[in-house]
Amino acid sequence: MIGTERLILRGWRDEDAAPFLAMGQDPEVMAYLGPLQTADDVAAAIARQKDLLETVGHCFWALEERASGAFIGFCGLKPGAAGTPVEGRTEIGWRLAREHWGKGYAREAAQASLDWGWAHGVDSIWAITVPANIRSWGLMERLGMTRRPDLDFDHPLPGLEERLKAHVTYSIERPR
Repeated sequence: MIGTERLILRGWRDEDAAPFLAMGQDPEVMAYLGPLQTADDVAAAIARQKDLLETVGHCFWALEERASGAFIGFCGLKPGAAGTPVEGRTEIGWRLAREHWGKGYAREAAQASLDWGWAHGVDSIWAITVPANIRSWGLMERLGMTRRPDLDFDHPLPGLEERLKAHVTYSIERPR
């Protein structure tokens, strides 16, 4: 759906479930996201993304390495989560398998997602993460996003560990 030099951002396929589950069971990948995921969690997440793609035309797309064809994570745009400052806004997010960290893939995919949003009439794009997730908010800043301390919040998701409740908020406006 969206191609970059090294990546393809696309809709989800059935064969994405196994590598996505492996990612969701990696404690390092999930360190700032919540508990390790089960097969049911993964199936529900994929179903949500497929539904978003069908109903709103975009989602957190599956991320494929162009050279190998391997599923390596996700990146994209979706409606912001209910009960958060990004509710009703376009949220960008990403998650990559640990063996693909440090290669610039998250930046490449996130920039492609921003570009797609701007080309499709999105006026602003928002992101959230926990303060300890230095890699994510560092990428937000490298993308030109601005910290919005006035919109920092405690995430309302039930069952989150105390260390994962506090969230920071970033945004970027469409270039003029």
